[in-house]
Amino acid sequence: MSEETVRIENRYEGGVSRPPQVKLVKAFANSFKNVIAAARTCYSSKGIIEDESIEMDRYRSLALDIYEAGHHTTFQHATFQFQLSDVSRQFIWSFLHSHPFYNSEQVSQRYVEVKDGNFFVPPLKGEALEVYTNTAGVQIQAYRKLVELLMRPAGRAYLAVFPRRGNDKRFAGEIKKKAQEIARYVLPVATFSYLYHTVSGITLLRYAKMSKSGDTPYEQQIVVDMMVRELLKFDPNYQLVIDEPLDEKFFSNENIGNHEAQSDFIGEFDRELGDHVSKLVDYKANSEKVIACAVREVLGRSSSELSDSEAIALAIDPVRNKVLQSSLVLTTHDKISRALYHASYTFRKKLSHTADSQDQRHRMTPGSRPIIAEHMRSEPDYIVPKLVLLDDEAERLYRRTMNVTWESIDRLISLGVSTEFAAYLLPNAFPIRFTESADLLNLHHKAEMRLCYNAQEEIWNASLDEVEQIKQVHPALGKFLLPPCTVRSMAGTTPYCPEGKRYCGVPVWKLDTSEYSRTI
Repeated sequence: MSEETVRIENRYEGGVSRPPQVKLVKAFANSFKNVIAAARTCYSSKGIIEDESIEMDRYRSLALDIYEAGHHTTFQHATFQFQLSDVSRQFIWSFLHSHPFYNSEQVSQRYVEVKDGNFFVPPLKGEALEVYTNTAGVQIQAYRKLVELLMRPAGRAYLAVFPRRGNDKRFAGEIKKKAQEIARYVLPVATFSYLYHTVSGITLLRYAKMSKSGDTPYEQQIVVDMMVRELLKFDPNYQLVIDEPLDEKFFSNENIGNHEAQSDFIGEFDRELGDHVSKLVDYKANSEKVIACAVREVLGRSSSELSDSEAIALAIDPVRNKVLQSSLVLTTHDKISRALYHASYTFRKKLSHTADSQDQRHRMTPGSRPIIAEHMRSEPDYIVPKLVLLDDEAERLYRRTMNVTWESIDRLISLGVSTEFAAYLLPNAFPIRFTESADLLNLHHKAEMRLCYNAQEEIWNASLDEVEQIKQVHPALGKFLLPPCTVRSMAGTTPYCPEGKRYCGVPVWKLDTSEYSRTI
């Protein structure tokens, strides 16, 4: 454990915030020896080199040489599963989920109620600590009241879809979840979460190297040091290749004192976005032709034998491509489906922090997300979900909570609190403005998952926005970007809806995407 981590953890002992809980629960046996065994196997004339045959004293220098030379695939074989608790949503969004090389199962704010006092508190004192904790308390109380208020519009919308369930108390919980899903927008990004998080050895080493960079370096150093400590308890040999972290800091209260730069950027971004949630700003113009040619190349067919439209259908029409009928997502493993890689699209988009936390889980449609403190400005800046606008009392509470939040953030800044710590009070509703790119193969999967009426409201709207724009530039491709029930309907797979008891109640497979509309 570093001296810095000891110093930081001592602050937790002062009762400022619950310390994170980090536990290594599953790990790859002989993990570091396997790095060397895998490397030696590459040059072995005697077959596979077993982990058990590796003598660490003899091959320690080889392991270091492999690492320093950048031959890191040998470090990817070993995986480590951690249980993480009492870590903030801001840390998870900014650090743990900001790259593609992980797997997480995180508690859902959509379905699990947030408890009082369940939030990260940075090392503040005096008035700053009082402002911070009081504001987080106000946000959580507003969340509870909003759940109550939003039951009314959520109930009306739910019963419009399921009119026969009106007197059945068994479905009250379903309505509450819909209200809870929207009420969470006022919660601070400091709210605690818990999750399983699985990474490879090389990703852990990268965590250690990057722990001081980005939006949440204070919290990152604590959690990453604890993860590394768990790793070294399991296999001390990793100490050989753990680097000192990069000392890369972006935070400055100078910009926050003068919000003109942020306001100029935000105004420009929003004007360019216009009425879109996600605006198509670039694409490969000849994608339809290129995909058709690629399919013909896979099959060894000429254009006279296989037309463009027939070739495209073989790749993306679920009637012709049986791979698309499976929920297992086999497209990456299928040679014809891989022709969809050649089309790509770039979108400029604006999602709330909570919606983007789901969007970024589509790791094969990557985005360049912001340093969040550099997007903060003095006036309130937030997304308002549709359900909030359907109840006057809920909307008044929602906007009042946002005003209190921004007043408190400004007060913290005036007290000299760093933007890193002040940003933890930003609500889930805070807009993330960024650019995202995707090849069609992976965008196809994302569209299928997120056009489902059960998907989160904003990411559903963004996906629908993207599909409608793709249809305009590439109609032969865009017409096949559809929700799972429509794909299954086209293929004749029953039941059309794969969600079972979670069926949204709308026969979406009968609708054109231009007819899609939902409130909850």
